[in-house]
Amino acid sequence: MTSNGRRAKNPYYDGPRSDHFDGVRFFNPNGIEPLGLTALLKWQWLEKRARWPNVYPSPFVGAKPGERVAGDDLRVTMVGHASLLIQTQGQNILTDPVFSTRASPLSFAGPKRHNPPGVRLDDLPRIDLVLVTHNHYDHLDIASLKAIVAKHHPEIITPLGNDAIIRKSIPNARIITTDWGDETDFGPFTIHTEACHHWSARGMGDRRMALWAAFVITTPAGAIYHIGDTGFHGGINYRAAAEKHGGFRLAILPIGAYEPRWFMKGQHQNPAEAVEGMRLAGARYAVGHHWGTFQLTNEAVEAPLEALAAALDAAGVERERFRPLRAGESVDIPL
Repeated sequence: MTSNGRRAKNPYYDGPRSDHFDGVRFFNPNGIEPLGLTALLKWQWLEKRARWPNVYPSPFVGAKPGERVAGDDLRVTMVGHASLLIQTQGQNILTDPVFSTRASPLSFAGPKRHNPPGVRLDDLPRIDLVLVTHNHYDHLDIASLKAIVAKHHPEIITPLGNDAIIRKSIPNARIITTDWGDETDFGPFTIHTEACHHWSARGMGDRRMALWAAFVITTPAGAIYHIGDTGFHGGINYRAAAEKHGGFRLAILPIGAYEPRWFMKGQHQNPAEAVEGMRLAGARYAVGHHWGTFQLTNEAVEAPLEALAAALDAAGVERERFRPLRAGESVDIPL
């Protein structure tokens, strides 16, 4: 309900109720809702934020990926934050492309990049498919999508409601809109839209009015599990993904933006939870993202690296199996 007693209206999606949609807003079943204004102000005023360097350089910036990766080979290249290029079976998939200087609706304020994109927009190979996990500005950047659509004309797969946001500015975008549990055939792949524990908003009045999701890409040479953002949520979604898909060749998991825990725990997992998620999902290898580009929370710039290494050692997992990629860095995933 709004302050005047009227029922809120969803500007993005008008569909039937479900186990994660109440008719106006999406929600995480049995999950934790994002905290409100009082908690936000407490975090901003009372918690200490580590100071990041103005520039956090990556030695891999300026990478120029090959045009295609054939057959069962699988290569992942970090563009930055949650933007990754996945190449396999002769197809190029780009996740949550953000090439802008700021993850913000404003050009002069909001989280600013601490390093340039590891791959320039002009150096991208032909993009066949874009996966957009949700509508936060560090994941859905209209300027970047507009440039990619103009040059590459890819298919875009995104959860319910996000299509309306994209089409408003890019009416010629080719968009497939999906709900949790949906399957989309794309070339040699099937793209599964799966649950994760997060939320959405582009402004003050649209909280949880567009859906968030993870994606599973099933390929002839093993499945890839990509999560843009998630809280650990007791491992529920990881267990469900393993049961449904039978394990993964690769999991692409967020490892940053997790402090302070009392505020972030419901929506952003920490590196130790990411390692446990890798184990629960049955992933042979993992790539860590969502760190080192935009400072969104309180931890130091390299704290995710240190915490991930400690968590892997404690779990008895070889560090080479879970690689936190820097901007422009590529990794070839064994079969």
